[in-house]
Amino acid sequence: MSFFPPSPAVRWRFFCLSSAAVLAFGVATAQAQAPARRTTSFDTDWRFIQQDVPGAEQVAFRDATWKTVAVPHDWSIAGPYDREAATGRGGGYLPGGVGWYRKQFTVPAAESKRRVVVEFDGVMANSTVWLNGHQLGQRPSGYSSLAYDLTDYLRPSGQPNVLAVRADNTVQPASRYYTGAGIYRHVRLVSTGDTHFTYGGVFVSAPQATAAQAKVQVQAEVVNQAAAAGTFTFQVR
Repeated sequence: MSFFPPSPAVRWRFFCLSSAAVLAFGVATAQAQAPARRTTSFDTDWRFIQQDVPGAEQVAFRDATWKTVAVPHDWSIAGPYDREAATGRGGGYLPGGVGWYRKQFTVPAAESKRRVVVEFDGVMANSTVWLNGHQLGQRPSGYSSLAYDLTDYLRPSGQPNVLAVRADNTVQPASRYYTGAGIYRHVRLVSTGDTHFTYGGVFVSAPQATAAQAKVQVQAEVVNQAAAAGTFTFQVR
């Protein structure tokens, strides 16, 4: 049982022995179980255009003429093929450039007082993400996952929000092999309580293993984003 101040992350490391184990994780207050982590697919109903469009991050921008797509989405594979393309042989002689994505969504009332994070498994490449006109961050690599906390910029429950993503793989050749372009992996929305595991904050390894038993090392990072400190229990089954 640990005392958590607001905001700073707290890390645990411990070992458990088992011949066969299923691990489940939870953080609870000393009084009651905290709300569960909720994960919602964010793959459908994106608007897309294969060009650079100034101002497309703004809420009032009109995207009615853009194509509606679901992700994972690779706009480069649609062509056209061109032996003179800057992507070259490794890129399949397919086009590079800039593509924009926009998605409008509302937050249910049940989620309005929770932390809300968007997780991208990958955006190729040099991505910039905005929510309601506020820039959340940039990620040069198209191979790594990324996550942004939306909570501070979300509109009240029932009001529309706009998430905008600019993906730029203009610089070519970008890789020895074909990379694709755009939001080419899954996206999800994750909501949690104020006290929760950080993104990628649980790591399990087995430094010793035999046919009879294994020593399992569990590392966890938890952050308290509530206004007040509290006492919490971390459980592993």
